[in-house]
Amino acid sequence: MSVRHLLVAAVAAPPAGIELAVHASAQPAAATALAMSSGRAGASVGVLLGLVGVVVGGLALARPARRVGSSSARLGAVLALTSGLAGMVLGGVVVATSDSGIGTGNGRGGAFVALAIGLVGVVLGGLALARSARLAA
Repeated sequence: MSVRHLLVAAVAAPPAGIELAVHASAQPAAATALAMSSGRAGASVGVLLGLVGVVVGGLALARPARRVGSSSARLGAVLALTSGLAGMVLGGVVVATSDSGIGTGNGRGGAFVALAIGLVGVVLGGLALARSARLAA
């Protein structure tokens, strides 16, 4: 077999090892345990915003009834609503943009936690806001 035939055969069908290496490099690599990917960072911020909503909403609900009509109680309820909603939105964005499952380092698990905690913050803030409006009237 001539050299020309070998070159034509090599160009027409590359060796299997090269083909596998090309396909393996095209796949997204899972993040290591200590790496902070953008998905993990977004999910972490979403969880923190949701926690702020839960804490402030809980404090707004725990206030005595005589102080609920004040502007600080209404401000706490609105803050709990907005931070809980922001945590839910950020968690939803991370869930929508992650391309892998839970446990791959893309932040999908944390985003589901951010959705749940943000929902609790929104509910607590809504309850505090409704109580504030009811007692102010």
